[in-house]
Amino acid sequence: MREQQLRDILGHMPAGVATLQGQELRYGFVNEAMRAVLGAAVQEGEAVAEHPGTIPADLLEVMQQVYDAGRPYVAKAYSLPLPAAEGETPTPRYFDIALEPVREGNGPVSGLLLFAVDVTAQEEARQRAHHLSIETRRLDTRLRVLTETVPQITFTVDAEGKFEYVSPQWYYFTGQPPTADLNAIWPLLIHPDDRLRVLYQSDTARTSGVGWSYEYRLRRHDGQYRWMLSRALPELHAPDQAVFWHGALTEVHDQRELADALRRGEAELRFLADSIPELIWTATAEGFIDYYNHYTGEYSGLTREELGPTGWINLLEPSEQAGAARRWVQSVATGQPYEGLFRMRRHDGRYRWHIIRARQLTDERGPRWFGACTDVDDQHRLREVLQTQYDELARTNRDLDTFVYTASHDLKQPVLNLRGLFDELRRTASFSDPEEGKIVGMVDEALAQLDATLQDLAATVQEQRGLSAPVEALDLRSVADEVLLGLRAQVQEAEATVSLDFEAAPTLTYGRANLRSILHNLFSNALKFADPARPLYLQVRSFLSATSQPVLTVHDNGLGMELPGHPAPVFQPFARQHPHIAGAGVGMYLVQRIVASRGGHLEVASTVGEGTTFTIYWFES
Repeated sequence: MREQQLRDILGHMPAGVATLQGQELRYGFVNEAMRAVLGAAVQEGEAVAEHPGTIPADLLEVMQQVYDAGRPYVAKAYSLPLPAAEGETPTPRYFDIALEPVREGNGPVSGLLLFAVDVTAQEEARQRAHHLSIETRRLDTRLRVLTETVPQITFTVDAEGKFEYVSPQWYYFTGQPPTADLNAIWPLLIHPDDRLRVLYQSDTARTSGVGWSYEYRLRRHDGQYRWMLSRALPELHAPDQAVFWHGALTEVHDQRELADALRRGEAELRFLADSIPELIWTATAEGFIDYYNHYTGEYSGLTREELGPTGWINLLEPSEQAGAARRWVQSVATGQPYEGLFRMRRHDGRYRWHIIRARQLTDERGPRWFGACTDVDDQHRLREVLQTQYDELARTNRDLDTFVYTASHDLKQPVLNLRGLFDELRRTASFSDPEEGKIVGMVDEALAQLDATLQDLAATVQEQRGLSAPVEALDLRSVADEVLLGLRAQVQEAEATVSLDFEAAPTLTYGRANLRSILHNLFSNALKFADPARPLYLQVRSFLSATSQPVLTVHDNGLGMELPGHPAPVFQPFARQHPHIAGAGVGMYLVQRIVASRGGHLEVASTVGEGTTFTIYWFES
């Protein structure tokens, strides 16, 4: 009766129980849980070795050794694959296997009692915990490598403020040995002026269970104090209790000094702006003014609040405000510089002319506008006076030119009348004077010189009027051929040889009338002052200077001239070096004046009896 109750109890146990009898270890009692483990329909009296089910060979061998030795054995978390359906992989299960020898009294071992307790859930949890532990160690190693390679000092402190960990960078930075007591040394390395503040702030943060962020100076290994940024966050444990603070120290000394320098520079710039007697202002990227210097208030008589975000526009003369505002909005939208001349109201109500300029500057803070209103009222009014005087002088000069031209033109008729009367007098009258021929010749020469002078005066005025002629691209050879065609008679009379070389610089952007006048005067002078002892050779050449500007040279082998040994204008009006040759001395003066008026200059090299070379630098003053 008792044995049956025991069988019933063991049969319903969740753990597998089986009895193995005799040296062959034949199955005796096997409960349902053990049958599920074995995975086979075992029969009482069958040997385990004949029907092992899921029991592997090594466990069979250990069971036999336990029977022979008579000592119990327990295998923890032993893996036994549960039976699986056909075509499926058996699922591994873990059991605590207990082998207990069975004796009757003090007699020999007569069998084994086999226990199998399913510990799969515990084993899988243990394995997961093991894998998590490995992963945690790996992440901890990686984190440690990262914290020890970044250019920062990392640390961990507990709720009492004691250091649990500090990265090697702290020892490199401070020069302290690894054996140093961090909790005792660290406060001593803080700058005395910062120490109490740092200790109080860190203690307050730990008491409140919050993080911190502050800057202080820490002594470096060379004794220099460097600004450091200390930041830390708490590690919370249940129930929301801060246990550790993990943080980092970052050196911000250079950034702090730069920020201090920028603040000093900004203060100095503001002081400078307030010291300048000019309206200085700055504006946001949207164009709203956020700063006025001190002089702006003095000039306008308004406070910064009264000036507002568009103050300088409100100070303009009312008729100019709309146009100035539109241009300012356009500049803000496009980023283009702003510049304009406007009348701006002073504190006494008087409007004065100002040049208003603004430029956009973009940096890490974004775009900003910097502007200035410069008082140019005195210069503007002076310019107006000068312009009036210039216009008056120009009008007077034009009137004078007109008078000279008219006078020279009107005097031609009286000269012609005198010439006619003199010719008639010479034809009909005779004098009994031995000097008659000489006197007649002198009068004739005087009349010819007067006629030439009047013509040169008219030509001078005509050339003066042509200095403002429009420019165009001219072919030098074409213009030179045109001038030589007009001088064909003189060229034939002088039996001159003319050489034209315009290959290096064939064109010239110039006024056509001016270029014709220059070439005509240079060619006619060479023909006029040819040496009677030899045929005239005239060489004309164009080329480019070292600065790629066009140059023209005119060389002849004529009489030559004496030049001054010091820098001076070569040609003056009515100055002549060869009085025996007819002329008024204004041709080369006109050439020099035309060339200079268009940004060029004329150079002359000459040797008496050998010839002269004129070099025209068209656009090089």
